[in-house]
Amino acid sequence: MVLDTNTRVVALVGGVGGAKLVYGLSTILQPDQLTVIGNVADDFELYGLHISPDLDTVMYTMAGLANPTTGWGIEGDTWHVLEMLQCYGEDAWFRLGDRDLGTHILRTQWLRQGHTLTVVTQRLISSLGVKSRLLPVTDDPLVTMIDTVEHGTLAFQDYFVRHRWQPTVKHVWFKHADQAHMTESVKTALHDADVILVCPSNPVLSIAPLLAVPGMREMIEKRRAVCVGVSPFVGGNAVKGPAAKLMQELGMAITPRGLIDFYAGGLDGLVIDVSDRDQPLHADVPVLVTRTLMQTSEDKVRLARELFKWVGSITT
Repeated sequence: MVLDTNTRVVALVGGVGGAKLVYGLSTILQPDQLTVIGNVADDFELYGLHISPDLDTVMYTMAGLANPTTGWGIEGDTWHVLEMLQCYGEDAWFRLGDRDLGTHILRTQWLRQGHTLTVVTQRLISSLGVKSRLLPVTDDPLVTMIDTVEHGTLAFQDYFVRHRWQPTVKHVWFKHADQAHMTESVKTALHDADVILVCPSNPVLSIAPLLAVPGMREMIEKRRAVCVGVSPFVGGNAVKGPAAKLMQELGMAITPRGLIDFYAGGLDGLVIDVSDRDQPLHADVPVLVTRTLMQTSEDKVRLARELFKWVGSITT
């Protein structure tokens, strides 16, 4: 496969790790080459505001605003509003920075004015100077639900933030998935893609919600594009968050072979970290072994370059 300035790349993403790779891709690709499809199943309403954590993590990272320590939120943000809420006795369990609130206020206002989440997201990211497209997978409601041993069924943010992803998980499902529709922008991006990248995001909580939207999995399976995944694991564990713990609780293998099985043979190639090179692999799926941990901007760009170059050697 020949990759050049006309190659169109679609990245499936959610969470901090995926956002880092998207930053690297946005650095080496022209804006019209890259389309990012983001998870919305962790969206929720708080204090009357529509919060889109995964979309915002990607947006802030691409704009160079993300907090480098947490990977989410805005670098240098303050917490005066949160502190005032606590003065009134609120259990401010979800941390919203003062600058971050500006995003949520405008998003909510524009949605109430009748604009779609797709339009609102593009308006926000463009205002931050990012020229590549960030598309929510759907403009319809979609909610990740977690069935736990200790607390019954929890909405995603209750599991992930309020309970700090400590409850034991029995099952993950996606409320309203059967009623959600892929946007026309997402359909067009997938149809026109030369390369589809499954970013190093939590397979169950970030990528599975995308695939749960009717038609998404089918479009990817029938693609003409090369589809490559990047493992979110380093040394047999998650770099950040509950991916390893969750997959173990659901009986899934935290190995390259386990990832390939999870994506049901939909990957034409997989990128893994050097620390996992001795883990079980699939003989018929090409593997790139490299350093996947992205701690600096240079790391993000390096991995994006290596990945883009390697994809050119894969044929379907």
